[in-house]
Amino acid sequence: MTKNTSKTARICAVMQHHDYLVSTDPTYRANRRAYEADIRVGRLAARTSVIRIPVVVHVIYNTASQNIKLSQIKSQIDALNRDYRLQNTDRADVPAPFQPFVADTLIEFALAVRDPQGNPTKGITRTQTTKTGFPYVESDPQATMKLDSMIKNSQFGKIGWPRDSYLNLWVCNITGGLLGYAQFPGGPSGTDGVVIANTAFGSGGIAKAPYNLGRTAVHEVGHWLDLLHIWGDDRGGCSGSDNVSDTPNQANSNGSDVRKSSFPHITCGNQPHGDMFMNYMDYVDDETMVMFTKDQVGRMNATLAGPRSSMATSSGLTPITPPQPPSATHAARVSEGMKPIVEQGECTQCEYDGVSWVPL
Repeated sequence: MTKNTSKTARICAVMQHHDYLVSTDPTYRANRRAYEADIRVGRLAARTSVIRIPVVVHVIYNTASQNIKLSQIKSQIDALNRDYRLQNTDRADVPAPFQPFVADTLIEFALAVRDPQGNPTKGITRTQTTKTGFPYVESDPQATMKLDSMIKNSQFGKIGWPRDSYLNLWVCNITGGLLGYAQFPGGPSGTDGVVIANTAFGSGGIAKAPYNLGRTAVHEVGHWLDLLHIWGDDRGGCSGSDNVSDTPNQANSNGSDVRKSSFPHITCGNQPHGDMFMNYMDYVDDETMVMFTKDQVGRMNATLAGPRSSMATSSGLTPITPPQPPSATHAARVSEGMKPIVEQGECTQCEYDGVSWVPL
């Protein structure tokens, strides 16, 4: 997403990223066509159970302030769970005609507790870089690919964890006004995930209004789950579609000038209720976007049953159980005729009895 001073204050670079891959990667083209065909059938199957997605946050920083605090990271995870589970209190701001379409996605997110090597983790990596900022030029068709080559590379950034098991979120200082971008399912494995500007990530810390409610990531993770922009990216043509039946056709994106009080905002002859501009997949400010629809959830369900189905079997949220503390003191075990407790390394012949190390 790009922040600028024009009518549209938020521009997401996902389509720029998509268009470049379409023009250069035949495998990506084939994958996207296949997924779109499958999703028309797959999204018909309702999911009634919650799926939890392991997240790893890669913080890439140059200055101390860019090394965002744990509280800001946790606020972003909280925002994802709040909005994807329809726990946001501002859902009450959805206009009455659109209330029947509001939906809980039954998707939750949590910082990973097990890393790709099977070791305990807090789900956060921190990498200091020599880059004071990662430059973005909106007019450059290769802009996001250039960002990927720096942000998702060990020279200046951090290589992602396996996409089959984790949602990678890269957080860094992006110059040029970009707020974030994602990669649709079907792209290269090494760049799969979401990039967010550190000033549009979560709440508190260095997050800045009007992008300080964590909804840039809510929007971008929607793309990662294969949601399209609500207006269909046809530059005002009124002919594009997000391939979702319960979102009204609208002319273009809506920006900072469209607020809750703007309802109804009529475009493309979509009377009487107009654009569903309060949808997370539009470009309005964080405080104005408040909902996903039932059919958007269906599209995400199809993605989680298809190209992102491995998330359901990831071990990223499976705790590594440490050895339990001894059930009795050394003296008590000796008095009961049991083998005494020793620390591993205190004797050359020991065995682990499921509770502690004891001599053979």
